[in-house]
Amino acid sequence: MKITGLALVPPPGAADLPRVTPELLASVLARYSRSNEGLGAILAKVDPVNPDASIDRILKFVDYGHASIGGLTGGLAVALDDVSMWLAYKLFELATMADGQESSSRYITLAPENLPTAEELGVPADLAPRWRDVMARAFAAYQAEYARLDTLATAEPQRVRLPAGATPAVAGRLRKNYALDRARYFIPFATRTNVGLVQTARMWAATVKHLASLPHPEARAAADLIRGELLKQSPRLMRHSQAEASHVEQATQELARSLALGRERLSHAPLADDVWVHVDRAAPPWLAETQPVAEALRHRANRYGQQGLATRRMRVTFAWNNMALAELRDLNRHRTGHRYTPLIQAGFYLPPEIDRSPHAALLAEQLELTRELLARGSPAYVYSLLLGAQTPFEHSTHADKFIYEAELRTGMGAHFRYAEHLSAALRAFCAQVPEARDWVVEGTAEPE
Repeated sequence: MKITGLALVPPPGAADLPRVTPELLASVLARYSRSNEGLGAILAKVDPVNPDASIDRILKFVDYGHASIGGLTGGLAVALDDVSMWLAYKLFELATMADGQESSSRYITLAPENLPTAEELGVPADLAPRWRDVMARAFAAYQAEYARLDTLATAEPQRVRLPAGATPAVAGRLRKNYALDRARYFIPFATRTNVGLVQTARMWAATVKHLASLPHPEARAAADLIRGELLKQSPRLMRHSQAEASHVEQATQELARSLALGRERLSHAPLADDVWVHVDRAAPPWLAETQPVAEALRHRANRYGQQGLATRRMRVTFAWNNMALAELRDLNRHRTGHRYTPLIQAGFYLPPEIDRSPHAALLAEQLELTRELLARGSPAYVYSLLLGAQTPFEHSTHADKFIYEAELRTGMGAHFRYAEHLSAALRAFCAQVPEARDWVVEGTAEPE
C-alpha cells in the first residue's frame, strides 16, 4: 500500500489572507476562545518564518486533555493507494466524521494481480496457496458472468431500463453497469482499492489509534504509514494516535464475537430478506414535540431540503439480516449515527440473472476456506469473503438522516439491490410513522 498526505494551499483569491499551518490554526483559534484580544492581536504574535515556535508561545495546553483543539486544524487530506476493500470499509466505519471516496468496483482492476499478498493480510502460510486459488477462481467467475450479462443486455436491451432519449454513449454505459453490478458479487473482499479521506487532526488521531489497535497486520501497517504522513502536518496532535489498551480490548472482544457468530451461521445458501426498524419518538415531558410530521417534510423541494424538528428529533434504528458486502461498502459510508456489523457470511447473495449451479464448487471451496480460518480464530477470515457474503448490518441515527438515505438509495441511478433493501426499510418505517408516507419520495432506481 502507499499512503500520501496532501497539503492544501490557498487559492489565488485568498492571497491576502493570513496563512497558518494546521496546528497553528488550531492554536490561534484555541487562544481566540480564551481571550478578548481579537484575532488580529493574536496573529500579530505569529512568526510566519517559525510557526512551530509561535504555536508553543500561543498555546500551552494542547497536550493537557483538550481534545477539541484537534478539531480546529481544518481538513487534513490523505490518499491511501492499494488497500484492501476490507480496510476501506473499516476506515469508513471508524472515520465517522470524515469526508471521503473509495474507488468504485466499476473502475478498478479486477484480477488476481490486484490482490495484496497473503503475508500482507496475515493469511496463515499453510493456507496461502488455497486462498490464492479460491481468489483466482472468484475473479474468473466474475469475468465470465460479466461477459455473459453484457451479451445478455445487448441482446435484450429492455433489461437495462434505458431512459427515453438515451444517447448511444449513455446506453452503452448503462448496459455495462447492468452487467458490472450483477457480476460484482464474486469480487474478493481482499481486492485492492483506493480511498481518499479528509478530516481533522483530532479525528485522524482517533482513526489511526483504532487501526493500530486492530489484530489485522494490514490495519496496523496502514496506521504507521498514515501517522508518518500526518506527523508532517500535525506533529503534536498525531502523537495521540498509538494503540491504546481499551481499543485493543474492545477489538479483541468484537473479533471473538464475530468468530463465534461466523462459525454458528456460516453458509453459502441465499439468505431471505428480513428488515427490522425501530422508531423512538419519546421526548421530555417539559419539551414535547408538537410539530406534525407532515409539516416537517412537506416544504422540501427535494431530499436536500430542510426537515423540521418532528423528524430531526425522532430516533430510528434500522437493520437487515443479509446485507451483501457489495452493498455494505456503499451503505456503510452514510456517516451519521452508529453502524455495526459482525462481518460474517450468514448466506451468499447472487441476483436472479445468475445461475448458482455453475459456481457451486467455487462457493463450497470458499466456504470451507472461511470455515478453516474461523476455526483457527484468524482475523484474516475477512479476506476469504467475496462481495456476495451476506452479513447482518445495523444503523442507528435520526429520522431526517434515515429519510435522506432512503430517498437517495432508492432514487434515480441507485444500485438495484440496495434500493430493494432501503425500500423494505422505508415500508417498515412508514408503518410506524404513517403520516410520513405522503411526503417521503421512494424512487424506482431507474436507470441504474
